[in-house]
Amino acid sequence: MRYREGDEPVQRLANNANDEMFFGSTIYGFILGLGFIVVGLRVKQKWLTFWGAGLSLASVASWFTMM
Repeated sequence: MRYREGDEPVQRLANNANDEMFFGSTIYGFILGLGFIVVGLRVKQKWLTFWGAGLSLASVASWFTMM
């Protein structure tokens, strides 16, 4: 797919995103990660607990980078 000269799709997408959307997705990821941990521990699935912990840690790390 070709774009017009000087028309970059990244610039158009960046105008629609803001810090509140990023913060909301960080909170959503943290809550989802905690849910993965709880369900993983209940059904004794180590991979689900591992991915939940990783998602929660990544969400906390991205939240600290926003501060």
